Amino acid sequence: MNRDVPSRVHAHLLEYYGPLDWWPGETPFEVAVGAILTQNTSWDRVCCSMDRLRAAGALKAGTMHALTAEEITELIRPSGTYRVKAGYLRVFLDWLVEKYGGSLETALDGHTPAKRRELLALRGIGRETADSILLYAGGHSIFVVDAYTRRIFSRHGLVGARDDYDRIQTWFADRLPPDPAILNELHAQIVNVGKDFCRPRSPRCESCPLRILGEPDLTS
Repeated sequence: MNRDVPSRVHAHLLEYYGPLDWWPGETPFEVAVGAILTQNTSWDRVCCSMDRLRAAGALKAGTMHALTAEEITELIRPSGTYRVKAGYLRVFLDWLVEKYGGSLETALDGHTPAKRRELLALRGIGRETADSILLYAGGHSIFVVDAYTRRIFSRHGLVGARDDYDRIQTWFADRLPPDPAILNELHAQIVNVGKDFCRPRSPRCESCPLRILGEPDLTS
């Protein structure tokens, strides 16, 4: 009964928002760095760190890899938990430069499950971060599950509020074409709905474009 819901949501939100052309980042490497920095913080704060890295000429794998831990820490300070994230970036950069010569295109080229396992083996890269890198930087057909996805679709009774990441991802994968452009756009649309309407507190249900799914259960 619910097999066509993600496609209906995508089509409806495409009409509502128009093309969103997301994830922010001028290069795949910038996308990967942003995916690591955005953990547990807002994108606005990440943008401040990205601007500082860009101003320092550090948004290239080899250049950033040559920086000291202290230099990286200072540049990414606005993104929060910056010492921890500097450590995560160092692990990622060592992997990228030492194994793949700094080429993210080469690093992400291959079978999606194998590349996902490789990313997940790096300290500080969890499933959402790995999948963001694979989809947005590598063009892999993989759906990114985030807090917005869980909140919106559990409130409408389509996934469980306590379902784990992989179960929710499989629910979407079974109902969407394996097209990176569609998966990219739908995730961006969901993020916008989560920010604009389906908030944790004081949701704007009366004007939400996803009222097409029916009345939400706000206890989810």
